[in-house]
Amino acid sequence: MTCPVTGAGGPASAEPIALDPFVTDLIGEGARLREAGPLARVVLPGGVACYAVTHHTEARALLTDSRLVKDIEQWSTWQRGEIAMDWPLIGLVNPGRSMLTVDGPEHRRLRLLVAQALTVRRVEHLRPSLEAITGALLDELAAHAPGEAVDLKALFAAPLPMKVVTALLGVEKVVSPRLTAVFDRFFSSETEPGEMPRVLAEIDEIFNEVIDEKRANPADDLTTALLQASEAGDKLTEEELLNTIKVMVIAGHETTISLILQAVIGLETHPDQRAKVLAGEVPWENVIEETLRWSTPTSHVLLRYAAEDIPVGDQILPKGEALVVSFGAIGRDEKVHGESAEDFDITRESVKHISFGYGPHVCPGAALSRLEAAIALPALYARFPELTLAVDASELRNKPVVTQNDLVEVPVHLSKQA
Repeated sequence: MTCPVTGAGGPASAEPIALDPFVTDLIGEGARLREAGPLARVVLPGGVACYAVTHHTEARALLTDSRLVKDIEQWSTWQRGEIAMDWPLIGLVNPGRSMLTVDGPEHRRLRLLVAQALTVRRVEHLRPSLEAITGALLDELAAHAPGEAVDLKALFAAPLPMKVVTALLGVEKVVSPRLTAVFDRFFSSETEPGEMPRVLAEIDEIFNEVIDEKRANPADDLTTALLQASEAGDKLTEEELLNTIKVMVIAGHETTISLILQAVIGLETHPDQRAKVLAGEVPWENVIEETLRWSTPTSHVLLRYAAEDIPVGDQILPKGEALVVSFGAIGRDEKVHGESAEDFDITRESVKHISFGYGPHVCPGAALSRLEAAIALPALYARFPELTLAVDASELRNKPVVTQNDLVEVPVHLSKQA
């Protein structure tokens, strides 16, 4: 499916920047976006034109502006019927009714059910389970032969958050590993356009099975709580229930995978900082927050829509246009982080970032992701203090998905090589 380049009217002084679906130069792309100004014209894969906010201050303002909405019906390009249903990104921009796609009172109603389960206090109660899951995965890593290069993503960073979020929802026996396989196709620019409707249908089929199983066998988990809340009068429709569970699983594991891997890469490519952390001179919290800023897990979030003309600096985001929030570019904004914005520096006096979003739609799972990283990273290095990358960092390849800062694999040696 190829869409014409449509929408995104406005100043024509600069050519639109095509966001690379194969993510061959994520850092360079972010730099080009920032250079284009706080409101850049971009083209999404498939030839769909829109805007991107690329600077920190302007992003914060837009993400709290009630004129910028999540209702896809406000998008002129959608209204004109120019978005095909086999567009590879259709599942991200039109995922069905959930807290991700509504605003105002409806958003608060849907978000409250999830937010109540993921408060900092409740998440902290998950610590023993997180530590047990982490320990079991580290035991499996330790079973590999000394000197063997192992994929830290496949064996640790990916299964950890998936095990956590599926346990939280009580769906671990229902969805794994089938769900991992279908998500690999969902989050990939290499999936053929004609295949995407089948991928989306399979995801729905899996989660409908989850709901049916929990109706038949309720338990002490979040899926059962959502079902019971709906039956008690919160009036979640079947679509809202299905999409809320989908959103939680998708958002609950993708971010943490990247956070863990990018923190390891940051430390392994900056041995002086690694030494400070392992010596207890710098807390792991600093590592986590600097990683979130320096190499934010979500590179581009799709989409929001201008219900009215919205001033952005000396430009205008026109009514009816769509907006990408380019968190990868925003995290390295020199106006906020100074001349060292490109540098990984866990000793920064203050790390300001909005990598989990900002405003009403800030990620409700931020506390869980931070806790997972705060348990996983020190445990990993305590077990394998000699861990090193098995390849040069320049050889690591991003997974071909325009929205995520994900890696295909991260080969590591768990002990020093002779």
